[in-house]
Amino acid sequence: MPAPLHIVWFKRDLRVEDHRPLAAAAEAGPVLPLFVAEPGWWGQETMAGRHRDFVSECLAELRAALAALGQPLVIRLGEPEAVFEAIRRAHGLAGLWSHEETGDLHSFARDRRVAAWARARGVPWREFRQAGVIRRIGSRDGWARRWDAFMAEPVAKPPALPPLSGVEPGPIPSAAALGLAPDPCPGRQAGGRRAALERLESFLAKRGETYRRAMSAPVPAAEACSRLSPHLAWGTLSMREAAQALAARRAERPGGLWPGALASFSGRLHWRDHFMQKLEDEPEIERRALHPAYRGDEAAGEGFDAWANGETGLPFADACMRSLAATGWLNFRMRAMLVSLAAHHLGLGWRRPGAHLARLFTDYEPGIHWPQVQMQAGMTGVNTIRIYNPVKQGKDQDATGAFIRRWLPELGPVPAPLIHEPWLWDGARALAYPPPLIDHEAAARRAREALWRRREAAGFAGPAAAIQAKHGSRRAGIPHRGGRRKAAEGQLSLPFPE
Repeated sequence: MPAPLHIVWFKRDLRVEDHRPLAAAAEAGPVLPLFVAEPGWWGQETMAGRHRDFVSECLAELRAALAALGQPLVIRLGEPEAVFEAIRRAHGLAGLWSHEETGDLHSFARDRRVAAWARARGVPWREFRQAGVIRRIGSRDGWARRWDAFMAEPVAKPPALPPLSGVEPGPIPSAAALGLAPDPCPGRQAGGRRAALERLESFLAKRGETYRRAMSAPVPAAEACSRLSPHLAWGTLSMREAAQALAARRAERPGGLWPGALASFSGRLHWRDHFMQKLEDEPEIERRALHPAYRGDEAAGEGFDAWANGETGLPFADACMRSLAATGWLNFRMRAMLVSLAAHHLGLGWRRPGAHLARLFTDYEPGIHWPQVQMQAGMTGVNTIRIYNPVKQGKDQDATGAFIRRWLPELGPVPAPLIHEPWLWDGARALAYPPPLIDHEAAARRAREALWRRREAAGFAGPAAAIQAKHGSRRAGIPHRGGRRKAAEGQLSLPFPE
């Protein structure tokens, strides 16, 4: 009689290298490597066809890599508990193995259901840390040291896998099978392990030299940033692999701009897990404002469709949104600007704009996305209030207007000196481009005053101090009370390993 199987459940870890659950399960018995395409998970407001397309490319490469080890990836459509139960009844089940996942509230609830199913059937479920996030951490003290130690551990090697009989691999589900609408994204990054390694190697060898000074502007950032974020989000590359490749490159002691660039990238890798730790410690961040003073606020502003479609009449912001829609990626500063515009200038709140951006980001990672959206929208109560001026950002980050002209061809006739403020041009009425939806300077003043009134109200400081103690970086304090301090006193954290 065949031995019962060990399921290795692939989630956001679509690789065979540095995959400790796979290596450990292979030592315990015959392994069934499994990916469950969950209609409920894919049906959330944050998911889109571009995510499915990227993941499908990852799954195709993962299946081939596992086949080379002896047993190809098995894919099933359904909810995990039902899929696991069918396998248990057909083949017997000795264990369930996976990485821990810091996901959204849906995956959190799903994992609780899976844990209950496993307990009821006596199936041991062994979960392994995948990155620097620490489950049930208790205190953030010493977190950075523990992160460094984890990343320095040896990389797990892919094991040999005996082939299984009587188990059909199953197809990669189509977008339609998952209930996803067509989502054309012509500039989307390619998924899969090969693409991940190419991005890592080319960044550390050549592209990343100007990383520190190029990351803020959308055109140079597209080349100089690592572009590893979707691969880390979906696990075609592990954080440990990225950290160790970075350490090896720094050990070469390269000259020129490299020391600063590599130091900045190291900081971003740390910040990535720092922000994911926030969601691990407080899953409700996805749905509820971090500071209680902001809970229950209703977004009263108008203009969501104009903002979402890149039609606010503010050229640089509109160009950023259209670029994001077409490519699935945008550099961090411009992501922050889009959130700022929605939450502060337009009064749209943070939840609905945040969900829209999640659908557009190929690298959507809940643990980074939602804490960042709240921070940029001013919901944390501890970070410096930062309201981006969309016109000034354009002049600073796209001085010639080349980025604007690429994504807003209807502004072609506008003279160069007025490309950032086309409403000042005499011929503006003839353009197939809307006038500004708002007076952005007046809107910023109103938003800033409202945010500061809330912060200076009685009872605000206590919860802010508790938030800082639980979630704040131990490197430096973040001002949360007192006078209207300068922005330079706060922290502009850039967690995306761009």
